[in-house]
Amino acid sequence: MDEAAIITRVFTEVQQIPAPAWNALLARQPVPTPFMRHEYFAALESSGSATLATGWQPCFVTLWEGDALIAACPVYAKNHSSGEYVFDWAWARAYAEHGLDYYPKAVIAVPFTPVPGTRLLARDAATRALLARTVRRWVEAQDGWSSLHALFTEDADLAACRADGWMQRGGVQFHWTNSAADTRQPLRDFEHFLAQLQQSKRKKIRQERRKVAEAGVVFRALRGAEIGTEDWDFFYRCYERTYLEHGNAPYLSREFFGAMAAQMPEHWLLFIAEHAGRRIAASLIALNAEAAGGRVEGSVAYGRYWGALERVDCLHFEACYYQPIAWCIAQGIARFEGGAQGEHKMARALLPTPTASAHWIAHPAFADAVDRFLEREGSGVQAYLEELHAHSPLRLAPPLQSSAAAAA
Repeated sequence: MDEAAIITRVFTEVQQIPAPAWNALLARQPVPTPFMRHEYFAALESSGSATLATGWQPCFVTLWEGDALIAACPVYAKNHSSGEYVFDWAWARAYAEHGLDYYPKAVIAVPFTPVPGTRLLARDAATRALLARTVRRWVEAQDGWSSLHALFTEDADLAACRADGWMQRGGVQFHWTNSAADTRQPLRDFEHFLAQLQQSKRKKIRQERRKVAEAGVVFRALRGAEIGTEDWDFFYRCYERTYLEHGNAPYLSREFFGAMAAQMPEHWLLFIAEHAGRRIAASLIALNAEAAGGRVEGSVAYGRYWGALERVDCLHFEACYYQPIAWCIAQGIARFEGGAQGEHKMARALLPTPTASAHWIAHPAFADAVDRFLEREGSGVQAYLEELHAHSPLRLAPPLQSSAAAAA
């Protein structure tokens, strides 16, 4: 690769980058997700959800060889740490206590979307390593930017960042895998799924589902173009209500979901709960390209958003876990990722799964301090994984996944 022939361009809007070139590059990555599609970032911008006004200043860093896009990543300059789900509030406080500014900082991330996947889009490993170096040098050249963080990324990205001297950080999410413990074959139905669990867990799930059924709640699943404007409107009422009940405005606007309905309909699945003829709750699930295209191998569903207008005991568990899992089994979906955090998901057979991020700190002394902190935290995360594994809900527990492997 002739690095002298490669041109770096930074764009303040994803719309300035040709969508076919971006999406073609994404399709070649080790772990592509729908959240990294050109249309997704465009919707975040056009809806006002992730813009300078909300503290997410877009800076898409790209590498070009002639007219060919050979590498790209979403970079956001930020003046806060909200909507990231890899928490660095303590780092910001430490900076402030020493009279230094932690903000602005830069993140390579999908705003408000803690879904692991490729963040450094590149044609090959060498170009990926060049992109990591280029982004870090570009951030380093900005006046007063404290740091750079690649969030919820994967092994190929981590290797590129590690080669450039970035620090690694591990975390934990909870994912469900469509696999019988004894045969490793896909599950036949929901009862087969329950048979994988310890007796106490089976009993608890049956009790929770019975409460919802006896309350008279029924569900409808709408997929892709089946989700009409009224359905999206109803979902947004539920989604907005949930945020407001917790004292926050929702991150994503109704216009964002309108863009998703128009530009990426095949990537969405909506469960609507009804009671006595009234719609009372909704759960929105995202699908990757394989799941959207009807392919089983590599298919993934992602639990994203939910909300309810009426309270029914255990409705959240039914809408967000049991309905999606039953649907995944019926469709042969390989994996269901339940989103950020939540030990309560283990009781529903979503098992602890390591996640990883990479971090570069400009200030040498703070970089050393963060490095020591991450070493201690990494040991704690590994111990946490081992503790969770010891309390697996499965009758036959799978091998323990190491957070060190994810962050190595």
